[in-house]
Amino acid sequence: MARVIPFQDHALARLRERLGAAEEANQDLIAFARGHSGAVAAIHEAVLAAMEADSVDDLLHVVTQEWPLILGIDAVALALVVGDKAFRADCNGVHNVEKQLLLRSIEQVNGVAMRTVERGHTLFGPACDLIRAEAIIRIDCEPPLPVGLIALGQRSEQTLDGHHGSELLMFLGRSLAAIIRRWLVDPTD
Repeated sequence: MARVIPFQDHALARLRERLGAAEEANQDLIAFARGHSGAVAAIHEAVLAAMEADSVDDLLHVVTQEWPLILGIDAVALALVVGDKAFRADCNGVHNVEKQLLLRSIEQVNGVAMRTVERGHTLFGPACDLIRAEAIIRIDCEPPLPVGLIALGQRSEQTLDGHHGSELLMFLGRSLAAIIRRWLVDPTD
């Protein structure tokens, strides 16, 4: 005598499992989209704040003091080579740095470098011991205008979204470079 094997219960359980996985993937996608949208809005707000700066000193204040709040990060430092001098600005003010060391750091970054770290980049100054995730963004201007780096840091380790995050950070770096060019080039030339 033949025995009937009930496939219906097994098939139903399998369908429920696949539906649960699809719903979880959908929720992950929605969370990513919301996070990405928030990141885009924060980057745009940071650029607008920099564009509204009234002077170079005000621009340095916006970048080092306001950007951490706008971007939801813990530290921002900006380092530039201007002529034969180099400096670094952070929440503690403006400090001279060795030009050759900064140029070497700039050469090591091709656009954006995002990474988790045991200790942050030296551009963060005393805060470097607290940084566990960082994004280093290259600032390129045509000679004789400045070149440099923006360092964005977090105290907590972050899962870094390489492609989309780097595009947003490249926009931030290019925008800051354009603002710097505007401040340093006489528009009547």
